[in-house]
Parts: sequence; structure tokens; C-alpha cells
Amino acid sequence: MSKKAPDTPPPVRINQTERILAYGVLVLVGLALICFIAVIVGTTLGAGADDGFSHGIWPAVFFVQYYGLPLAFLLIIALLVSNAVRRSRAAKGETR
Repeated sequence: MSKKAPDTPPPVRINQTERILAYGVLVLVGLALICFIAVIVGTTLGAGADDGFSHGIWPAVFFVQYYGLPLAFLLIIALLVSNAVRRSRAAKGETR
């Protein structure tokens, strides 16, 4: 006689939207931290003297530094909502 395997739930699949949101969070947080370190190093080396931060690549560095972390936070919220909706549908037995 063969033994029946216990009923195991199917493996949880992460959909493409959640994967994109997760990678987006990682990229934004990484870029924001790199830009933060770049501003610290630039200030130490004197790049900010005589309004040096207002031209070149520095405005883009400050833009990423200021808006990267808040945008990553919004992406985390979107990821949590997406995950909650997927789990809710899975619990109800809906497939999509």
C-alpha cells in the first residue's frame, strides 16, 4: 500500500509586479545612499565651495538623495498592498 503525502499548499509564486516593486525599492535605496555618501565626500573635498554644487552632476545627485528614499517608501507601501491583495485572493480561492 502506498502512503498518501500530506496535503501541502502549492508554492507561493511572486508575481512580476511584486518583483519589479521590490527591485525598485532596492535600487532607489542604494542610489540614495550612494548619493548621500557622494555629497559627504564632495563637501569634504571642497566641491561645495563657491556654489560648486549648483552645476555639473551635483543637482542630479541632490535630486536622487532628496526624493529617492520617500519614493522607495511609497514603493514599499505599494508592495505591501499588492502582497495583501494577492494573499486575500489566494485565501478566497480566486486565481488570476
